Amino acid sequence: MLGLKPIKTLPIREKIAATLREAILAQKISAGEVLTLESTAQELGVSITPVREAFQILARDGLLELKQNKRAVVVGVTEKTIREHFQIRAALESEACVLCCKNKIELKRIDQILKVSREVIEDGDYESYASLNQTLHMELWLAAGNDKLENMLSELWNGLSRGMKMNEEECVRKSLKEHEEIIECIRSGNEVECYLKMHTHIDESGKNFLLQYA
Repeated sequence: MLGLKPIKTLPIREKIAATLREAILAQKISAGEVLTLESTAQELGVSITPVREAFQILARDGLLELKQNKRAVVVGVTEKTIREHFQIRAALESEACVLCCKNKIELKRIDQILKVSREVIEDGDYESYASLNQTLHMELWLAAGNDKLENMLSELWNGLSRGMKMNEEECVRKSLKEHEEIIECIRSGNEVECYLKMHTHIDESGKNFLLQYA
């Protein structure tokens, strides 16, 4: 056996939400534009029910405003939306790190992720680093041992965080350095430093996101 984990397939509502979110962030769908359940479902080739659920997800993200008659108005990305998203992520991910310290988690797999992260950065493969970045964060959520916390963070990541771009060397090297520092704090069991470093890490992500989209 290879010790691989099962691949989780996203529900159709989240796939639809991701497609619409990407279009909104890229401004392919403009703020103020009206979306309807029927036309969106027809264009995407799906039924109305998952589109309705996707609209609700995006409304929770602050990207849509739900209206009567099966309609939604695109709000777009605002500074307030971005700040609130990353404030919540910072609080929850920092707590997840504290739980990892308390649980004295096994770090073998995370160390391997860091090793491969260094290699892909040296190769200039920033797209692969972005995927590894997500994998490392998800490993920490899982290791925290709190299912509710893991689900909340997964929902947040499938929200605005999906729009994060990691395509510059300075950005990815800084991200990796912060990851390494966070993992060393977990390894040493330093709960306070671990909390602070993860909080700073997510705060920096929020600032970068603001520069990209606000």
